[in-house]
Parts: sequence; C-alpha cells; structure tokens
Amino acid sequence: MGHTSPIETFLNQHKNQLIASGIPEIYWEILYKKLLTQSFDAGKVLQLVRVEYDESRKPYEPVWAVQAITDLNKNDPDNIFLIDHAWTYEISKAKAHLQYDPIRFRMAKILGIDVNLPKEELIDKIFDNMWRINSSYSVKNVEGTEQSLIWYVMDEVGSSLTHSDTPNCRVVPFIYLNEGMYSLLFMQENIEQGELLYRDFAEGVRDPVLRKATLLPWIPNTFEDVPIQPTLADPDYYLSGHISETLPDLEKLTGEQQTKEKYSCFAQYSLVRKYLTDPKFSLTDNEDEADIWWLTEHFRDFKMLSKTPTKFVNQFPYEDNQELAPWFPITYNLVTEVGNFASYFQKREEDGLENFWIIKPYNLARGPKIAQKYITKPVLFYRDDCEGRVKFDVRYVILLKSVKPLQVYVYKNFFLRFANKPFSLDNFEDYEKHFTVMNYTENATLKHMKCADFITDWEKQYSLYAWSDVEGKIMTMIKDIMECAITSPPPCGIAHSPQSRALYAADLMLEWDNNEIQPKILEINFMPDCERACNYYPNFYNNIFKLLFLNEENDIFYKL
Repeated sequence: MGHTSPIETFLNQHKNQLIASGIPEIYWEILYKKLLTQSFDAGKVLQLVRVEYDESRKPYEPVWAVQAITDLNKNDPDNIFLIDHAWTYEISKAKAHLQYDPIRFRMAKILGIDVNLPKEELIDKIFDNMWRINSSYSVKNVEGTEQSLIWYVMDEVGSSLTHSDTPNCRVVPFIYLNEGMYSLLFMQENIEQGELLYRDFAEGVRDPVLRKATLLPWIPNTFEDVPIQPTLADPDYYLSGHISETLPDLEKLTGEQQTKEKYSCFAQYSLVRKYLTDPKFSLTDNEDEADIWWLTEHFRDFKMLSKTPTKFVNQFPYEDNQELAPWFPITYNLVTEVGNFASYFQKREEDGLENFWIIKPYNLARGPKIAQKYITKPVLFYRDDCEGRVKFDVRYVILLKSVKPLQVYVYKNFFLRFANKPFSLDNFEDYEKHFTVMNYTENATLKHMKCADFITDWEKQYSLYAWSDVEGKIMTMIKDIMECAITSPPPCGIAHSPQSRALYAADLMLEWDNNEIQPKILEINFMPDCERACNYYPNFYNNIFKLLFLNEENDIFYKL
C-alpha cells in the first residue's frame, strides 16, 4: 500500500480552499510548514510605521502602515505569512471581553486610542471605532440549521495594512482543519525595500457605486447625486442567480377540482406528520401516490405538476419574489440599492435625524441582505419579571388559497415573542434588549404567553387602544401586502396556480406614529417554524388542511 506524506494529506484536506482563495501554488508547501510549526515570521521582513499627519488624524485615516524592510519577490515561495487573530468574539460579548486589560490595551494601541482613558470610556471608544479593522465569518450549529456570526480582529500586521485600488498584496482567511482560523498574507507584486504594503479593502467589488459604498469606512464619499428612491428591479434581477422555475400549464387545469372524501399527504415537515391527525387525511411516504405535497424544500417545477391536475403543493410559483409594500419599514436591498441607501443615510445624518438601521438576511436567507430602518418608537409591553417595558413582536399565520381570485385567510390565534430587558435606544450589542427571538440564545429566558392572555394584559396597559382596533389595522395591512404581492406578473410577483396552497408567517411590530399605533411588517416567512402553534393548539394543522383542501371555513380564521 502506498504511503501518503504529510504534505499530501494537507493538500488533500485544503487544496480546494487554497484554489478558491486564489493562493498561488508556489506558496502551498511553505504554508504547510509554517502552519505546522506555527511560524509567524512576518516581522523578519516587515515593520509597522506610524502614519504622520500635518493636522489631527481623522477617524477614518489609518494609524499604522506596514513597510517592507527587505525586497519581497512575489515568486519567492517563502513570501507567504501567517496572520494571527488578535481577538475573536461574538458581538453580544464584545464589551465583556474588553473589560480584560490585555485585550483592551491591545485594541486601543492598534486603533491609536489613548490607553490612559478611563476604563469605560476607553471601552466605548474602542467599540465605536473597531469596525474598520473587523472581519467576520459564520459558523453553523451541529444540526446545520442556525448560523452564528463570529467577528475577529487580525494582529498588528494584518490590521495595519492600508487600502489601495492597486494593491501589491492580498490577505485571505484560511481554515486550518482541526487547528483553527488564520489569515494569510502574500504578495501580488514585487515589493522593494522601504515600500508600503497595500491591500484592496473592497476586493472583487467591481460595480462603481457598490465599491464606493463598500469603501466608505476608510474613504469618505458623497452620494448626493444618487436618488433616495430606488428603481424597481426588473424581471431579470429576480431570475438571475435563481434555479429556473416553471409556471403551471393552465390549459390542463381548467376543470374545477372536486373535493375528495380523504386526501393522502406526503409531508417533509415533521410537525405535519405528527399533528395532522384528522381522519380525512392520511400520511404516506410515497410522493407519487400522495394527493398533497407539503414540502420544506423549494418546489420549482409547476409545469410538471400540471400533468397530475388532482395534486396539490404547499407553494406558489415565484412566491419568494414579493415586492415590499408600504407597510414595511424603509428597506433597501444591499445588492441593487446600496447607493440609494447610502444617499438616504447621509441625508438623514445631515438633517440631524436618528439614523439606526438593522442589517439582516432577506427571505429566509435565500435572498440578499437588506438594510431596514430600525423601529425607534416601538409600542412596548410591561413585564413584571423585567420590571419594565420591553419590545415584543407578533406573528400571524397567513393562508393563501388562491391568487385568481385572491383568497387570503389569517389564523386568529397569533403568537408573541418578547425581549428580556427594558427597551432604550442604546447598548445595541445587548441582544436581550433589542431582539425578541430567544429560541437560539444560550441561557436566555423564553417568555411564553398565549394571545388571549396577552389581549387581557394589553387592555389594561393600553385602555385607550382597543386590541380589536389594532388588529383591524393589522388585517388591513396583511390584505394590502398580499394584493401587492400578486400585482406584478411573475417573476416579480406570485403567480396563479390552481394546484397551489400556501402557509406564510408575518412577523410584525407596533410603532407609535403621532400618538397612533401603526403596524409595521418585519418580514414574511415562506416556510415558518410552527412548533409553538402546534404546542399551543394541537388542531392547528387539522384546521388549516381542512380549510385549504376541503374548503371548510370556521371561526378560527379571518377571511380577508
């Protein structure tokens, strides 16, 4: 049997990563040796120099630069260097980490902040300025269902590299299997003794507006020539980057579907398999035999489904391409509308308006990230156990039965999530103050409250604002959103499909607007987690399936 050398084992494990990161092959063997021996030898050929300014340094200007103390040839296999990560943290724990002198003093020196400032003032100043030297990566839990964002700051060499549109070096992250995370520095050009090293802080970003926005932390620019109002995306945008999706063959679906006495259901969702117990439905593991497909994966071939007109699926064509209605907080797509967002952000700043935003994935992380205006005047709920008023959000389950004609129902029992600390417009790193999703937060209290109990408490806390009136506004909002979602033809809007039924979840908050309460949609989820619904109301799926497939309406639904 052949013997695999250590370097071959290393390459078998890391070759794809090396290629994907664009690390030239001439460096691979030396990289392996440096990783094996933990050789951080950049200091032999590089030095830090403090950047001098005639006037006071601006916050965006670099404190340090990196200078070559010998000639560096890009074809020399030794000229790849390990960059250590000086600090790795989760945002919610960052200020706690900075209580420790070694981390606090090291970060202050990298950022050029006076280490003699009072401790809490120094921590706040580091926290406000560290984003220019931060990087991040995501890690998934064991089940692969949730991602956590991990932030890190490179060591003094990595953090002191400055930007250029014509860089002479690159820095890339590197995962050394079973050992940890590093960054790697290597040359793109030959560098002479005394030259400074430059990397591109917006590497790979070619669109001029997006590049300009990406570089804003280091290079101030104005976006006053970019309109605040974005242009609506055209159909090509919704199709780009998507696996193709077919529309149903409506000529094969002209007859009215007859209701059956009993339907068989193929369900990928475990809660449907557990809680769908009505005798008018049965479960099957055979997709071909099933009358209903209740899927958790994205279904795309509606034309194929048309060949069996009696089948149903729990999705509509292009349902993930909803246009945002006015009920959403001001929202920008950070791929297609980043210039508009930067323009609006700068205008608010110039006008002295509060300017808090939340950046989050859109459409169950299937779409781009969005910037959404943070709700700064939320309606709050008093919690005795928190001794104060906390943020909360409300989830309504929406049932779409038909697009033509539009038939929308809402499950009357709504669901609540609460923050665990009294709200105030500060300490944004404090997750339990500003967020309501506690399911995945270690050691966080998860408050359970059914909607009937909430309404009782609401009427005591807000006697001038009857919940029935608030809910009326919410129903109007949901109806408007669904009408908006089907207004544009596919792929920009949801398409008609007689074989489709769908369950969505609308997450919303309530906001004060001139002493009136207005609902604001946070997001629409296309395949929501319904565990709470099933735990609270065991007939949840029985009632929903009878409505969607047997046309049995009852008083637990609002018909919009």
